[in-house]
Amino acid sequence: MPTRREILQWAAALATLPALGRAQTPAERAKKPLDILFLGGTGFLGPHQVEYALARGHRVTLFNRGKTAPNLYGERAEVLLGDRDSKTAPGLAALEGTRRWDVVIDNSGYIPRHVHDSVELLKARCGRYIYVSTVAVYDPAKGTKFDETSALRPAPEPATEKVTGASYGPLKAECDRIVHAALGAKATIVRPTYIVGPGDETDRFTYWVERMARGGEVLGPPNPAAELQWIDARDLCPWIVDLAERDLSGIFNAAGPSTAVTWEKVLTELAKGSAQPASVKWSTNAALDKTGIQLPLVRQPFFGGADSLHFDSSAALVAGLRFRSLEDTAAATRAWWSQEPQEHRAKPKGWPSAAQEQETLKLLG
Repeated sequence: MPTRREILQWAAALATLPALGRAQTPAERAKKPLDILFLGGTGFLGPHQVEYALARGHRVTLFNRGKTAPNLYGERAEVLLGDRDSKTAPGLAALEGTRRWDVVIDNSGYIPRHVHDSVELLKARCGRYIYVSTVAVYDPAKGTKFDETSALRPAPEPATEKVTGASYGPLKAECDRIVHAALGAKATIVRPTYIVGPGDETDRFTYWVERMARGGEVLGPPNPAAELQWIDARDLCPWIVDLAERDLSGIFNAAGPSTAVTWEKVLTELAKGSAQPASVKWSTNAALDKTGIQLPLVRQPFFGGADSLHFDSSAALVAGLRFRSLEDTAAATRAWWSQEPQEHRAKPKGWPSAAQEQETLKLLG
């Protein structure tokens, strides 16, 4: 997880960036300070959002369990301790009462029962409820191209509350529906694709940045023409606060870049950041299956193995979302990764080993 010192460094860096859409630079104060309640706030997205909100002069309250970086913001943000699960003491007790917030930003809603309980508790005491959903809510049986009107996955069984690769999309889809049904025009739903950049705790995009930087022969995905979409947290998070400031209603896919880009183009761009020559050997599904290797971001785990999908973000672009360059994201990710603790760098999540990669490369001849 990012340290408080790193978060402060990122906040300082954000102050030098141009405005994102209609948002002002973080160094400028918002015309109307808001009372913002973050459900979560200390994971990957939270620090990027909270630091931006604080720099804009908003009054920030966090509701979380207090287990992850409990003193991350010091006295600059109020912390209410509790649990999204009302069955786990003290549950939502800290959010009860008559207190109001201008905006609730829900980063941590994965279980329909949890989201239902928080929405019912807060819907009459907030001006806007922003729910961070996911493009994994879309029903893969309906095709490979999706906009905000595309069909969502069917609801899971009511007793399903364990988040797995199979249940993640249906659970989030039901949460999405709950928020929209309960709040109507007071709801703003953001559906990002893979969120990347400094602080990314999944290590997925980081793998490709680091692997291309090491050079040599790199095992690539089976389909170099497949599209890859992502969004840098440093673009997504300030824009979410911008939506709050503008009190903007709607549903928005957040999947960059602005124009479609293939895996071949992505890896070619990442190779430019390497001090060592790098070449890509494109794999086959048969080779991947035979060696059991899992390449991060490949074969869309939430979409039945489809290797090329497209999520239309036209509405978000109209609403001011902008995507920074892949070069910028890769450089920032590598700089962050180089400063991560050795124990994390030694055991990243989901990375294939060098031996696995070599075994698969040999199969390809």
